[in-house]
Amino acid sequence: MNSNEPLAFRMRPRTLDEYVGQEHVLGKDKVLYRTIKADRLSSIILFGPPGCGKTSLARVISETTKYKFYKINAVTAGVADIKRVIEETKNFMLNPAGKSILFIDEIHRFNKLQQDALLPYVENGTIILIGATTENPYFEVNKALISRSMVIKLEPLTEENILQILKNALERKDGLGEYKIKIEEETLKKLAIISNGDVRTALNGLEIATLTTAMSEDGYIHLTDEVIKNSVQERKAIFDKNGESHYDNISAFIKSMRGSDPDAAVFYLARALNGGEDPMFIARRIVICASEDVGMANPNALVVANSAMQAVHMIGMPEARILLSEAAVYVARSPKSNASYVAINKALDDVKTKDTGEVPMHIRNAPIEGMKSLGYHEGYLYPHDFPNHYVEQQYLPDKMVGTKYYDKDGDIFDKK
Repeated sequence: MNSNEPLAFRMRPRTLDEYVGQEHVLGKDKVLYRTIKADRLSSIILFGPPGCGKTSLARVISETTKYKFYKINAVTAGVADIKRVIEETKNFMLNPAGKSILFIDEIHRFNKLQQDALLPYVENGTIILIGATTENPYFEVNKALISRSMVIKLEPLTEENILQILKNALERKDGLGEYKIKIEEETLKKLAIISNGDVRTALNGLEIATLTTAMSEDGYIHLTDEVIKNSVQERKAIFDKNGESHYDNISAFIKSMRGSDPDAAVFYLARALNGGEDPMFIARRIVICASEDVGMANPNALVVANSAMQAVHMIGMPEARILLSEAAVYVARSPKSNASYVAINKALDDVKTKDTGEVPMHIRNAPIEGMKSLGYHEGYLYPHDFPNHYVEQQYLPDKMVGTKYYDKDGDIFDKK
């Protein structure tokens, strides 16, 4: 084996039968499996978290296709590289098939000009595109390319998938089979759990543990829980504060507070903080939730959330985590009402789309005495002159009389 190549690279599958995981798209009855086997692949875009097998799947395709296979990385490649592939593909002497497969790793790194350069050749079938990205392609990739490709989402590998790959690595000669290693099944399982769906992390950890552990007197390298823990450090978190997981996590955080689940809210808060999220961004989301989802069912939630946001700004991390947790739990445990949120949206829609009429004369302002003779303020009833400081009178314009925006259901004042 080439010891200069990392274990994760050496363990990449060469055939579909060696590929582990992603059964939802690579099961033997699935379209992707059948098209790869039949070498009838059309353009695809693979997206999923790091270490889920995107590049490995491209390698499998490169080993099974009869077409010329090119691989470029969007981080270092440009339009010139695309043109070179096109020219070689269209050169009958170099490529009698007149068609090739182009694998572009990190395709979301290509700018619009670079992506546009691919379009005509993907459209006419000269290039079969395989794009790989950790970002949601619907946000990052040209819509025209998306419409001409099959978008396939790869999931994080399961613990069982990673455990199987680790066992393969320990057995295969091009893996770690040449080493005399002793490791308990439970220790391997812990390594699979720590990797959090990223097989590259698991294999790197296993390789580091093997290469940095001295052989014992019995002639074996003993990989214990402690050795594995020191080789991988801590559980890898699937969170990118600038990527899709940022939006997914904050969405789950808000929905957990809205759904009155404090445990889930604290969990997603912890994920965000562990991933390096800006505490003030989180605090602002709590304030919004307190207003939008708790509203008049507990107006004090907005006071608590706003106070927490101000305190987070003054104190900062790590203590800010306590303030954020307290505010998130308070909002999650509060009774809920979105009546104010619904009311303003309905009113804005009416103001934008309807002829809503004029402000009634009796509630108009009359700062100058002569205006009253024109009807301004005429007939206004001052509520404080009446019992309970209330009197029935018209406030909405004539054209809007009877319109209801605010539903008092859940209103804390109405309950009193």
